[in-house]
Amino acid sequence: MRILPAIDLKNGKCVRLLQGKKDRETIYSDDPVRMALRWQHEGATYLHLIDLDGAFEGHSRNVEAIRAIVEATDILAELGGGIRNMGAITRLLSLGLDRVILGTVAITEPDLVRRAIERFGPEKIVVGIDAKKGKAALKGWEEISEVPATALASKMKALGVERIIYTDISRDGMMTGPNIVATRQLAQQSGLKVIASGGISSLEDVQKVAALEPYGVDSMIIGKALYEGAIELKEAKEKRKEKREKIKEKR
Repeated sequence: MRILPAIDLKNGKCVRLLQGKKDRETIYSDDPVRMALRWQHEGATYLHLIDLDGAFEGHSRNVEAIRAIVEATDILAELGGGIRNMGAITRLLSLGLDRVILGTVAITEPDLVRRAIERFGPEKIVVGIDAKKGKAALKGWEEISEVPATALASKMKALGVERIIYTDISRDGMMTGPNIVATRQLAQQSGLKVIASGGISSLEDVQKVAALEPYGVDSMIIGKALYEGAIELKEAKEKRKEKREKIKEKR
């Protein structure tokens, strides 16, 4: 059960958006590299990077920041946001990213997901399923489709996807706790590996997500709670370890 600190990039800065809304932005750092090094120093083994400009506009303004983070750190990183063609996937993986996250195209151009997996392998391609009231969102969460998150997950599995990131948009940045029930149901119904995201705001939340490991949830993303000090990364890792040991004992 990995804990992935989130670094959301907008105009070259490290920010957080409340429920993904452009006009509800908090800037946490003008130096994303420094923030990445901080999480590495505190024990992170993997980073979750999001290019918000790419998500909203379909093209990135943050390639240099992404490159700098990858070159400055010794840990793995994934990136999502506005990755909507094979050329972008190829360029970003060439920067040294461990994997890329496809979101909007999973709904609008699923064949691209299939082709990307055939070319780079399922370990390099992750699909982000961001949902509101059970329906998948796209284009930086600005549009909500009529596609149920569970149906999208099943479709992606049929295309060769092995891992998804599930975010409940209504919980993201709200510090109200993750949607444990929906996350567990998605993992159980899809049979995919799931990274849980959205709303993790306390050590209790960390333990609740860690308890989903038997269902296929093997990682969690934490953003605002780390930046505002509600969770210390070292403590979160300890709580995750405690829960893992309890799960092993029950087995």
